[in-house]
Amino acid sequence: MHNPGELAMTRRDLMIGTAASAAMTAAPSVAEAQAGAAGAPTLSKVSFTVNGQVRHLDLDTRTTLLDALREHLHLTGTKKGCDHGQCGACTVLVDGRRINACLTLAIMHDGDSVTTIEGLGMPDSLHPMQAAFVKHDGYQCGYCTPGQICSAVAVLDEIKAGVPSHVSTDLTARPQFTEAELRERMSGNICRCGAYSNIVEAITEVAGREA
Repeated sequence: MHNPGELAMTRRDLMIGTAASAAMTAAPSVAEAQAGAAGAPTLSKVSFTVNGQVRHLDLDTRTTLLDALREHLHLTGTKKGCDHGQCGACTVLVDGRRINACLTLAIMHDGDSVTTIEGLGMPDSLHPMQAAFVKHDGYQCGYCTPGQICSAVAVLDEIKAGVPSHVSTDLTARPQFTEAELRERMSGNICRCGAYSNIVEAITEVAGREA
C-alpha cells in the first residue's frame, strides 16, 4: 500500500506529464496559426460611390470602411476615436443612413453610396448643419464634430420620416423636434468638450428652417 507521500508525488508527476503533453499537442497549431498570419493578405476589389464620385479599391478583406476612407481615399475628416463603435467620431452616411464606419468592413459596402463630412460641405459652401454648428459653437475642439454633424443630418431625416426613438411618447405619431428627442437620438455621439447644449441648439435651428 502507498503512503501519502508517494501518492502525492504520483499525482504531481501526472499533472506535469499531462501539461507537457498538452503543450506539445498545441505547439504545431500555434506555429501554423503564426505562419498563416504572416502570409499575404486576401485582397478584394471594392467599388462604391464616395461623396458623389465612384471609387475603385483593392483592399485587404479585413479593412474597415473607416480605414478605407482615411488611409486609402485620404478623407481624414472622418475620425478614428474609440475604434469600438462607442464614441461616434467615425459616423458616416451610407445610402442615407448613419453608421459607425469602424464597425463595418469596406467589402460589405460594395455598390453603396457613402457620404463623409467632406461630402456634406466644404468651407466655401457649408451644409446648413455645418453652418449652424459654427454659429452655436458646437465645434469646440472639433474632433467629434464630423461624426456629430453626420448624425445630426441623419437625425433630422429620421424624425421627418416618422421613425420613433426610445423617448417617443407615442410610437404611432410623428416624432417632434423636442430637446429630449434630439438628445436621445444623438446619444451615440460623445463630445468630450461637453458642447451638447450647443449641438442641440444647432440642430434645433436647422430643424426649424426645414419644418
